[in-house]
Amino acid sequence: MLAIVFNSPGRLWLLLAVLALAGAYIALQVVKRGYAMRFTNLALLDKVAPKQPGWRRHVVAGTFLGCIALNTIAFANPQRTERVPKERATVMLAIDVSLSMMADDVDPNRLEGAKEAAKQFVEQLPPKLNVGLVAFSGVAAVKVPPSQDRQAMLTAIDQLTLGEGTAIGDAILASLSGIETVPPDEQGTTPPAVIILMSDGKTTRGTPDAEAAGEAAEKGVAVSTIAFGTSSGTITIPEEPVPIPVPVDEDALAAVSDATGGQSYDAESTEELKEVYQGIGSSVGYVEERHSIMGLFVGLALAAAILTAALSLTWFSRLP
Repeated sequence: MLAIVFNSPGRLWLLLAVLALAGAYIALQVVKRGYAMRFTNLALLDKVAPKQPGWRRHVVAGTFLGCIALNTIAFANPQRTERVPKERATVMLAIDVSLSMMADDVDPNRLEGAKEAAKQFVEQLPPKLNVGLVAFSGVAAVKVPPSQDRQAMLTAIDQLTLGEGTAIGDAILASLSGIETVPPDEQGTTPPAVIILMSDGKTTRGTPDAEAAGEAAEKGVAVSTIAFGTSSGTITIPEEPVPIPVPVDEDALAAVSDATGGQSYDAESTEELKEVYQGIGSSVGYVEERHSIMGLFVGLALAAAILTAALSLTWFSRLP
């Protein structure tokens, strides 16, 4: 959503002068009408008094006041806040593929919903951003190094398969390794990077979350987490005769984001997950910049001035 702000908002108080002029004009019309009503012989008044231009004079006055108002707004230096795609940044997308992701508390199941939402997220990012993919279950692996190749990302997401265990800490470390492969720019500056980690559980194998989160925080990489699923999720495996509960663990994931300066999110459906990704994409893929639109209001004021002059010449054969 575009927003207009003013670099010198105090100058907008001058609009009160425009309102005062409008009030004075209205008051003058009332006074003139009062003088006319005192002349009781209206038939004679119509003959001796000059013909009034009627509504046309109000139109000219309105466009003239509009011209002043627009110039006043331009004087306050209006600026518009716009979302501009980032030229350089790295996003590592880490997706949980542990067995609990087969739970069907999310339609059709957690993994398929995660794939669908992740692909939509990748497609909405600005094309110049580097995006990489890490998949993790009991181990974590970089499936796609950070690049601008969106098709490679989409293909890799489609090919994600389930595995045993959950290694969130290892997923963070693998994401950091992927980020380190992105070369610095011509000035030697490393582009900013974030990790977006989606999971439904807590670490059962590998590096402890706190240790991996500490390393990410030390390197200045925020980890935003998404807890995907519900408290009623279950899975069925051949070794167990009854369904196994696999409730989502929001607290474990929130602890990771808190330790790294990231944000934590919850999603209990594929549509909610898409909304979360959309919000994250807006923050990591774009920056807000202000651009002056003073020229727009100066142009409108000029148009109003020309219209005022044209109407006055057409109707009254004179400039206002």
